[in-house]
Amino acid sequence: MSSPIRRIPWPPIDPDDAEATASLEWLVTNGIGGYASGTVSGVVTRRYHGLLVAALPSPLGRIVMLSHLAEQLRLDDGRRFDIGGREPSGDAPDARGTGYLTEFRLEAGLPVWRYDVAGLSVEKRLFLRHGQNSVQISYSLSGADRVDLVLRPSVNFRRQEAPVSERLAWPYECRAVDDRFEVLLDDSNLPPLRFKVHARDSSFVLKGRRTENVLYPVEESRGYHARGDLWSPGYFCFALGNGEPATLVASTESAETMGFLESDSALTAEQNRRERLLARVQPLPPGGLIGELLLAADQFVITPAVRRDETVQAQASGDEVRTIVAGYHWFTDWGRDTMISLEGLTLVTGRHVEAGCILRTFAKHVRNGLIPNLFPEGEREGLYHTADATLWFFHAIDRYLAYSGDSVTFGMLYPILKDIVRWHLAGTLFGIHADTDDGLLAQGAPGYQLTWMDAKVDGWVVTPRRGKAVEINALWYNALKLMEQWATEQADPASAEYGRLAERVFRSFNERFWYEDGGHLFDVVDGEDPASGSQDRRWNDAKCRPNQIFAVALPHPVLDRSRWAAVVDTVRDRLLTPVGLRSLAPGDPDYKTRYFGDLPARDAAYHQGTVWAWLAGPFVDAWLRVHPEDAAGARRAVHGFARHLDRACVGSISEVFDAEAPYTARGCIAQAWSVAEVLRVLVKLERCAQADPRQTHASNRRPAGEPVSLGVPSSS
Repeated sequence: MSSPIRRIPWPPIDPDDAEATASLEWLVTNGIGGYASGTVSGVVTRRYHGLLVAALPSPLGRIVMLSHLAEQLRLDDGRRFDIGGREPSGDAPDARGTGYLTEFRLEAGLPVWRYDVAGLSVEKRLFLRHGQNSVQISYSLSGADRVDLVLRPSVNFRRQEAPVSERLAWPYECRAVDDRFEVLLDDSNLPPLRFKVHARDSSFVLKGRRTENVLYPVEESRGYHARGDLWSPGYFCFALGNGEPATLVASTESAETMGFLESDSALTAEQNRRERLLARVQPLPPGGLIGELLLAADQFVITPAVRRDETVQAQASGDEVRTIVAGYHWFTDWGRDTMISLEGLTLVTGRHVEAGCILRTFAKHVRNGLIPNLFPEGEREGLYHTADATLWFFHAIDRYLAYSGDSVTFGMLYPILKDIVRWHLAGTLFGIHADTDDGLLAQGAPGYQLTWMDAKVDGWVVTPRRGKAVEINALWYNALKLMEQWATEQADPASAEYGRLAERVFRSFNERFWYEDGGHLFDVVDGEDPASGSQDRRWNDAKCRPNQIFAVALPHPVLDRSRWAAVVDTVRDRLLTPVGLRSLAPGDPDYKTRYFGDLPARDAAYHQGTVWAWLAGPFVDAWLRVHPEDAAGARRAVHGFARHLDRACVGSISEVFDAEAPYTARGCIAQAWSVAEVLRVLVKLERCAQADPRQTHASNRRPAGEPVSLGVPSSS
């Protein structure tokens, strides 16, 4: 099978554009929440950059263990060349790196660097062993019989979200154990960082060095502490021969675990694992954009190492814990993001077993009729301040059943779903309740942001949206219609009541949400009057936002068919960009063109114009519902992402983009629902084209489309 390869010649595009060069990053993950990430040039610019950010059990969370690796070639004639990132210093780094990098590429999603210097070439490969906190970095030489390679590691042992200015832990201890070297902290619950070299004529020189006042430019631009210290225990030196790859392994795993696989076997195992991921979706072309996004999707599906107790409990009952990291670098697993991403990351990719594990994992955490909004870094228990995540749970289950037919899992979930509806009808936390007057779902509590538009800084909720939000009620109606269907299948007499509730919501929604003057839907009705700061049943928010698209896009659309086209056309004309939908239409007094600056500035723009990639998915669904023969129109909504994969985080999709051209990528460099929704609709369009090139959508009933065979058996 031909795996996808993405090549980026270096320097990229404009060699004089230092900002664009510095913004190119890479990401590799390990399936348990840990990762390695940095700039292509080798310059450390973020607090989250590191060659090993280990995911450790609660209460530790993710820890930056191996921060940096300086790489120097030493030739026989005495010349020395810094080929990767130079040793960190307090000076402003050169974003272009050392000048010897000539190509960066992803092979099956794994990064490869090529350095050309003094007539010879060195290629570097990096990956994380799946299920381990172990990074493996290999080097190969061509153009010479032998050179010496010197590697100086720098460490920090800092919680990934901690400011870089945090005082360096001290003292570090370095010791040799058999053929390994270990760096550890006295009186610490952190594991040692173990190093092992697989190379000819290797040695280690103990020469500790503290580097002070290292600058992290991206942190500086985002208004955070931007200078901190690193420590290096010394350096490794070994021979690099033509045709003889050399490898450094750094790990927080036990020495026994490190030794289970030799370095070449470990790389082969990871390559084979990725080939199997691609094989699950045959006959789709593995070398195209879909293949690249399939590999990007793998980065988010994890077994959470931090909640080890939960994993043990699940395994005792014959199950497995799975969840989805919402985004790298700083997000953990969020309920809303997980449920929205489930179809794109696990179902269209043939990972049905893991999808079932994810749903059962979150079902165990339902409290007061809600699934968690998020699990804080390093914590076992979730936070529940969300009005929509639980409603997305219904949608995710619906899609899972359509792909897998897993009646056993559904039998476990159905009583929980019934209880969730009861809580919403009676009223649950944060003012979430069905209004007895009209059946619509209301939500809101002072100081809380409960919808996906959840920016908050220093107590300021930027878009509170208290009241009856348009997408919340689209999801509420969809959930009630699903319950009506499922209750019928279960011979549950409650089916009729769910149907009556849904019909009431449908009538009330269409009476209340249509904004005649604007030709679109209100974003919130019975909302919070910004003038008085209190809720007013007469105040409706007429801002043109993308949330209205869900009234058309969900499997059971709450909007009357006669108004579908008007909503979709408005969203296309005012909100659609090549990389997703704007969160607010231009011309609004609150509209912001750039997501940039310190935290207050960014949060003020987060949902006030900033483009969100994941919204391209529901737009495609809604477009095909209104224009079932227009695949070209649907494809235009995602055409900008192929170019984007050469930018920001190479091979993945960012969280957000500026609201105006050139739509600069911002936020997390790799976001689960961005990848999931773009991948989902690309697969959907490809499958429809394969089935019948003249047709783009088989039915107007389910905009997500009935899943077609992916060439693998279901996991039920």
